[in-house]
Amino acid sequence: MEQYSCQIIICPGIHNPEFTQEFLQGLQRCATGNLANKLNQDVLILPNQDYPSYCAIHILADLQHYLNSKKTPIIFIAFSAGVVGAIGAAWGWQILGGAVTGLIALDGWGVPLSGNFPIHRLSHDEFTHWSCALFGRGEESFYGDPAVDHLDLWRKADVCQGWWIHPAQGGVGEKRTPITAAEFIIKLLQRYL
Repeated sequence: MEQYSCQIIICPGIHNPEFTQEFLQGLQRCATGNLANKLNQDVLILPNQDYPSYCAIHILADLQHYLNSKKTPIIFIAFSAGVVGAIGAAWGWQILGGAVTGLIALDGWGVPLSGNFPIHRLSHDEFTHWSCALFGRGEESFYGDPAVDHLDLWRKADVCQGWWIHPAQGGVGEKRTPITAAEFIIKLLQRYL
């Protein structure tokens, strides 16, 4: 049986493309071994500059164009308006027979998130974290504390301090663990890749 390596798909928001490079560099500083190599060489950034980041149909078309097989499992990391495009593309990829390993949504405020794959939210502050839960909390999550600027959650994820919210031991209640946004994302990638 042929093995397919999971593909990381980055869906940025509406901002300077250099901010996405800063985000990836922050993740690379926190990653080690094979994951550091994968983040350095094997990341697909969609959308390109030809269409808006919230346009799921174009992201899905690009996935079909760039990936050799629908058997390639994918994990989305999306920011702001890119969360809209990523969740729609994830659903579409599954409808076409593809595998979605997970979705990591950074500051996708107001975007309803649901799916039959793991979903994790990161928020730049506690209020956004709380209010996003109204639209689907997802599984384990993160929020910045002290609060950071919306764009800094993306650009400076490796220095954005906050709380990892996860189930307490035994599955009853929640536990908060101090961590940076980038470290939280790296833990998720290590789990799902």
